[in-house]
Amino acid sequence: MTTTDLPTVSLRDMSDDEFTARYGTDRFTASVITNRLHYVVEHMSTGFLREAFSPIIRDWYDFACTISGPPEQDYPMSVVSNSLVVFLGTMGDAVRNTVIEYGPENLRPGDVLICNDPYRTGTHVNDVLFIHPVFRDDKIVSFVNIRAHQLDMGGTVPGGFSGTKANIYENGLVIPPVLLYRQGEPVRSTFSLIFDNSRFGDILLPDFKSIYQQLHLGARLISENIDRYGTDAYLGTLQYAVDTSAERMRDAIARIPDGDYVGTGLFDADGMDDSEEYLIKITLIKRGENVEAELSGTSRQARTSINASMLDAKTAVGAAMTMLLDPDTPFTSGTWRNIDMACPPGALLNSLPPDGASMMFWETTTILVTAVFDALNPILGERGIAGDYGSINLHNASGVLSDGTPWATAAQCGGEHGPWGATSDGDGDSYTVLFMLNNLDPATEAIEHDVPVVLLRKEAAADTAGAGFNRGGAATIRDSLWLTDASAYSSPFRTKVPSGIGANGGGTGKLGAVWIFPPEVTDIRRRGQLIPHSHDAYADTIPVGGMLDPITKALDPAGKYFYFASQPSWDTKAGAMFRYLTNGGGGWGKAFERDPERVLRDVRDGYVTVEGAARDYGVVVLGDPDNDPEGISVDEDATRVLRQS
Repeated sequence: MTTTDLPTVSLRDMSDDEFTARYGTDRFTASVITNRLHYVVEHMSTGFLREAFSPIIRDWYDFACTISGPPEQDYPMSVVSNSLVVFLGTMGDAVRNTVIEYGPENLRPGDVLICNDPYRTGTHVNDVLFIHPVFRDDKIVSFVNIRAHQLDMGGTVPGGFSGTKANIYENGLVIPPVLLYRQGEPVRSTFSLIFDNSRFGDILLPDFKSIYQQLHLGARLISENIDRYGTDAYLGTLQYAVDTSAERMRDAIARIPDGDYVGTGLFDADGMDDSEEYLIKITLIKRGENVEAELSGTSRQARTSINASMLDAKTAVGAAMTMLLDPDTPFTSGTWRNIDMACPPGALLNSLPPDGASMMFWETTTILVTAVFDALNPILGERGIAGDYGSINLHNASGVLSDGTPWATAAQCGGEHGPWGATSDGDGDSYTVLFMLNNLDPATEAIEHDVPVVLLRKEAAADTAGAGFNRGGAATIRDSLWLTDASAYSSPFRTKVPSGIGANGGGTGKLGAVWIFPPEVTDIRRRGQLIPHSHDAYADTIPVGGMLDPITKALDPAGKYFYFASQPSWDTKAGAMFRYLTNGGGGWGKAFERDPERVLRDVRDGYVTVEGAARDYGVVVLGDPDNDPEGISVDEDATRVLRQS
């Protein structure tokens, strides 16, 4: 039995005898075991989150746990934790590829096998995959797995996050399939290899030890389930879990009319220069119960580290199809059973070493998600989903304290969080993470404790959301004041074309940008107040990225493009301030059909201005929302006239 075997009778229509013959247990027991295995991965996740030393684990939840079946079942990824989507989609193939290369016959109880090569396992070198075999009667019956982001794996950029690296050698240490633990004992040479190349081995070491304990916990809990229900029932449940996903996705695909559907998205530039834009193009060829995702129209691989692997592209297509067609489908390796992928080698979404370096892979695959939405939203109508903020605008910085202590921060002080697009169910959230991610938001107090920075502002920006019957999420504006000299890499990759595409007639979200306010411009002590987000606030700033008026430096979609990597790094003096403004989320449905009372609440809450209410929604609001927000009201007669005009 393999993960590609599909029952000829639907799971719901199977007789009890047919179900037991296929899965080695009854429906009730299979459901119980499935839920118990979900408990296993969540228990592992909770333990690791509690014990983690690295801020990107502790504060960002940048890891995932899965359970896979044995080689005889073709390594089905049957259960996943409620965590990072970009990991979950790649881990099924990653475990299979890693174990096959190492040789399952070479594994022993207590072993932990690791790999971080993007071309074997997807994602990037900072994401190390840890695989722990579970044995029963001297035979592998399962694998329990964790993929976790490591704070640093060497390379030219501290922390790794940058789209400017030209090849895999600049990217960081690549680890082929190799043991980290052998029969429960650390493999010293592997630990030494990693710590000799990482800048933060003192943080990695306790996290590695915790990961080993969580893997041991997961294996113990799986063994307890096998003791209780039997090996046949356990293995059958692994197959049942992926069959459930496959059947639901197959049925959802079948409901789409046959046809060829094309969607596109744009990556502004790579880290070499701004002479080349990168197009992502997908053609979804749907016939019957199957879809082929054809990517041959996508640009060649980039000259720097914004590329993605085929496994990452596969993840994006699976995630987008799940969101659009059946968001309740459990995410397993069965999700892709009726989805084929085709992408030329050496393309942006199927890059090759050594020059096709992959570091900022999720930025590229997020565009692929938008392209899938672009392709299918027109035929889905009310079931369409509007686009999100498109890029986490990651801020990666380092420096030295006055006492000589080095510091570094990654993914904490930029535009990492922002809005989603709206759906038929309601308005888009205004502060979350990209569709392809599922992270926590680091606490301001924790960031300011670890790094010499003051987070001055983190709020929604008015009139940035795509208008609609359901409004898109508003863009996030974040100001960070740096207390020491710093060297920063900033990655606003999608500021040319809005990412927050509308759905079902909804409006498009506004573009964002990034600026540096030099110390003499910031001067918060003298000002005694925060710098406003107004048209006249940017003339003396240093633009980092965005479509801006070349004179006023204010947002202007028809203005000049400022390139995010025009400097090798953005070096600032103490007292400088970075301002990140994300893109806005797209709207859903016709804006002039939105209930005026909902628009009034938007004005009261700062998502929409009085002027924006009239312009975008045809709603006339009376009063002063800044000084008397509860006293504002809708002029119903004027609104009726405006909406009819």
